[in-house]
Amino acid sequence: MAIAKNKEQWAAFALLLVNLIYGASHVLAKGVMPVFLSPTVFILFRVVGAVVLFWIVSIFTRIKPFERVDLMRLVVCGLFGVTVNQLLFFHGLNASSPMNAGIIMAINPIMVAVLSYFWLKERLQRTQWVGIFIGSLGAIALTTYGSKSFESKIGDWLLIGNSLSYAIYLIAVKPLMQKYNPLHVITWVFSFGSIFLALFPQVYIDLPQTNIGMIPAPIWAKIVFVVVAVTFLTYLLTVVGLKYVSSTITAVYIYVQPIFVIAFSFFFFLIGWSADYTHAINQTTLVFMLIILFGVYLTTGKLNFENKTNQR
Repeated sequence: MAIAKNKEQWAAFALLLVNLIYGASHVLAKGVMPVFLSPTVFILFRVVGAVVLFWIVSIFTRIKPFERVDLMRLVVCGLFGVTVNQLLFFHGLNASSPMNAGIIMAINPIMVAVLSYFWLKERLQRTQWVGIFIGSLGAIALTTYGSKSFESKIGDWLLIGNSLSYAIYLIAVKPLMQKYNPLHVITWVFSFGSIFLALFPQVYIDLPQTNIGMIPAPIWAKIVFVVVAVTFLTYLLTVVGLKYVSSTITAVYIYVQPIFVIAFSFFFFLIGWSADYTHAINQTTLVFMLIILFGVYLTTGKLNFENKTNQR
């Protein structure tokens, strides 16, 4: 029992660290696009770099062949967990603000709960439905009234699509993580994701137009951070979380992501690592953030409590 509890604590730390890294990446990645890299080329760097790193590490692990029945689920994870997820996030972040990206990602637990209801037939209480309604209302209000320009509104809707795509991935990948070596799973998820990305036509339009030689060292540092920390490390840490806690509880840790984004927006601007994105942090945005987080709390609070009770 003590060993299991210790594993849960490590999983909690891993998930908290994931959202800390994501909070920093929202601010740093915004400074790379679109001046130095287009969103599509940035995604290509990120996915290909991660695939190489995952295969290098997987060489030193024992490999259990996937059963044929699980191959389609693996393909779905690659499509929604990597390709669709990354394309929607980077194009959304490019058009929107780091603050809105962090807030919108907070609705992910709501999407996980709704998908679990329809996909896994998990029952939802009346309070949870109220939370889903409130959180969804806050997200719609943020995209409608919290964004000043049409481009930013489009970016926010792309970020909502990104959150939905990631929710599909969290639910779909859970059985694979329990059945196979998690590192083996994530390696093939990214491998399939890279194949789908190679089929995206915009890659072959943007890549020849990218001037690699004109990218300064500080920007390369941000690109490397996104590839190594935000992609490779966070997916490994999420694997740890998914192995010992439910998909819903994994998503709950996104609660803290908007807070990290706010903190990093101020900190990175003060030390000169990013442009000033703090103008997107205003009273209206903060109100919508609180509405969304309250909705997420109502949706996941009971699930979180029941899960912890069953694990004792």
